[in-house]
Amino acid sequence: MDRNTLLFIVLTAAVLIGWDAMVIAPQREALKEQRRIEMETREAAQPNLTGDLAAAPEKALTIEEAIAKAPGRVAIDTPSLVGSINLTGARIDDLLLKNYRETLDDKSPMIRLLTPREAEHGHYIEQGFVASDGLDSKLTEALVWSAPANAKLTPSTPVTLTARLGSLVFEKTYSVDDKFMFTVKQTVRNEGATAEKVTPYGLVVQRGIPTDAGKFQILHEGPLAVVGKQLLERKYKKAVKVVDEAAGEEGWVGITNKYWLAAAAPPQNQPFKAILKNVGTETAPIFRANYTLDEHTIAPGGTYELTSHLFGGAKDVDILRSYEQPVDKGGLGIKDLDKAVDWGNFFFLTRPTFWLLDFFGDHIGNWGVAILLLTLCIKALMFPLANKAFESMSAMKKVQPKLEELKVKCGDDKAKLQQEMMELYKREKINPLAGCLPILIQMPIFYALYKTLFVTIELRHQPFMLWIKDLSAPDPTSIFNLFGLLPFDPTSVPMIGAFLGIGVLPVLYGIVMWLQTQMNPPATDPTQQQIMNMMPFIFVFLFAGFGSGLVLYWLWSAALSIVQQWYIMKRNGVEVNLAERLPFLRGKKPALEKK
Repeated sequence: MDRNTLLFIVLTAAVLIGWDAMVIAPQREALKEQRRIEMETREAAQPNLTGDLAAAPEKALTIEEAIAKAPGRVAIDTPSLVGSINLTGARIDDLLLKNYRETLDDKSPMIRLLTPREAEHGHYIEQGFVASDGLDSKLTEALVWSAPANAKLTPSTPVTLTARLGSLVFEKTYSVDDKFMFTVKQTVRNEGATAEKVTPYGLVVQRGIPTDAGKFQILHEGPLAVVGKQLLERKYKKAVKVVDEAAGEEGWVGITNKYWLAAAAPPQNQPFKAILKNVGTETAPIFRANYTLDEHTIAPGGTYELTSHLFGGAKDVDILRSYEQPVDKGGLGIKDLDKAVDWGNFFFLTRPTFWLLDFFGDHIGNWGVAILLLTLCIKALMFPLANKAFESMSAMKKVQPKLEELKVKCGDDKAKLQQEMMELYKREKINPLAGCLPILIQMPIFYALYKTLFVTIELRHQPFMLWIKDLSAPDPTSIFNLFGLLPFDPTSVPMIGAFLGIGVLPVLYGIVMWLQTQMNPPATDPTQQQIMNMMPFIFVFLFAGFGSGLVLYWLWSAALSIVQQWYIMKRNGVEVNLAERLPFLRGKKPALEKK
């Protein structure tokens, strides 16, 4: 890169930063304030959705205010969870995850999964019966359940709640394991003189779009459901306008974010109907994933019992799959609960990739080392294909001096140069495209690994070594503040801050990538070659915001590729002398390899 190009990049960045700081930022703040006022006005004028379980409160409360507003609560305390059950509707709307913190600091707040519906981003799970066709808000919102005095739900102490609606007496017994699963045994007794009809339901509600959702196109966040062999899923922005529904047996409904899941699972041996719907407005959405079972008639003096499940916790794949196991093997038989993890379209690659990563992580105890070992396995699997590509590159590298001679011989006659090059390739038995096909075949596997490292919670807050304390977060160091020596956070710079947190790992990857490009045959087009020379520089900035685990994979993979390529080139008689390439950085023409 010459001095003028570098100056152009610096001046362009300065103009963009200055324009954003002095012009765009004030406008953005003014627009944000205007939207806030408009939202408050809309919420104040929004009527309650009559007959809807997710009816919006007139004004959002703080979480503390909403919790205190309940007429009564039953405490929840397990090795993994803490929170409470709201006696209004007997819904679980207050749940924190004990073993997951917002930051690496052990004293930082626990992850809050569920919040009361009256809060700004109300998020809760609920199961019950309605005394009419469909979902009736009269039962769940107006009914206050009774609980034993000083009741507390723990893995060893279930809690039974009771309520009455006319001639129907309801009992709901909650039990919980030491992970994230609630079992709900419900009983309805008809004490009247006439038959009564009830419809069992389960639902998960999320008010609005979470502030940290929707940042990544590669990730599904929003309502989803498994119904038999069908997977219904709709990202928050699409779910605002689209209704999804399906009917079948076996499955569950829920709402998921990157690492967390709230779900309701009906009995797996009964047919049910699942609906994913926005029951609010486009500007103030209320996302609801619910299921309903068939209507059941209870004769006078009769009783109806039903056992179902609620999940609220982390999407730990081993835990999710343990609930999928049949009952006789210690599970609950909930179908495909691990589909809450967004395995993507290449699930047939991401699932086995995760299995191997999880195996190494569990047995070694260091997920960074597990990534290194997984990369070695993938490299070994792809070794034959990579050899084809590198052998083709080696052949191209070997004839590079002859190509340079042809360029001098043909001058500006492009047609003649192309003809002479084709003849040369034919004589030397070289296919210039032979190296492309193996690389294309490997791309889905590389994508599957990228997807696996990105969506699974197992890497969250997992350390590697030295300064890498969280493999799911970007490298915390930055060259723009001398790796922490200066009291300045480059990532706070408007618009481009995410690209300025350039840590040690992205820099190392840029160096390794540059070495790799120098081992490849140069492009015949000078402009194309200049672009290739700039790619390592661009990728340093591009990878600055990626999780350390992903950058570690790319760094280690590129380093292994260099070793493999160097070996194949030496075996094919191509001299590899990277030291001769170093003057290229100073604008000098590199020496040609010997024949």
